[in-house]
Amino acid sequence: MIQTATKPVTFEEFLDWKPENGHYELHNGVIVERSQPLGRHEKVIGFSARKLTVEFDRLNLPYFIPKQPLVKPPDSKSAYEPDILILNEANLESEPLWNKFSTVTQGASIPLIVEVVSTNWQNDYLLKVGDYELMGIPEYWIVDYLGLGSRRFIGNPKQPTISVYQLVDDEYEIIQFRGDDRIQSAAFPELKLTVQQIFQAGLTDG
Repeated sequence: MIQTATKPVTFEEFLDWKPENGHYELHNGVIVERSQPLGRHEKVIGFSARKLTVEFDRLNLPYFIPKQPLVKPPDSKSAYEPDILILNEANLESEPLWNKFSTVTQGASIPLIVEVVSTNWQNDYLLKVGDYELMGIPEYWIVDYLGLGSRRFIGNPKQPTISVYQLVDDEYEIIQFRGDDRIQSAAFPELKLTVQQIFQAGLTDG
């Protein structure tokens, strides 16, 4: 990410400033621009979003994936634009910022968030984990298809890993998956998707 301003701003100032084009987040009052993702990164996002959409459509759940939403933890000077955000349409009437700013603040609106790791991996493993946990978001995936995270998070030796954070008694418990492991999701317990399928999407050409 590229820091675009050094002076801290409020969330309201961030919304007033935020242009329609481009991808920006607010980190503790500092506006940062999300760098243009690589082609492989985009393919991992697209493949994962497609598989998840097929699953919640099959189950006839009132979910959808918006194009450019924001997630704002309450009482926080941060706001994030996840790679994949699944929203529960049934809860959006309770979201005070949704209609005007495409922003959600309640964990009940978010069955699942997925972040695909890039060079700013610290944000996914450190900054966002804590905020998503405080919001009560029930499930959060970190898809580290290049094994960029530190050994603290993905083990030694480092290897491509999908970390699934699931909320249990208001705290995240972490399950990690690699290789041919089938991803275990509390949000979608019947999901038939392996780590290798997701990673392969980011390794193929074209």
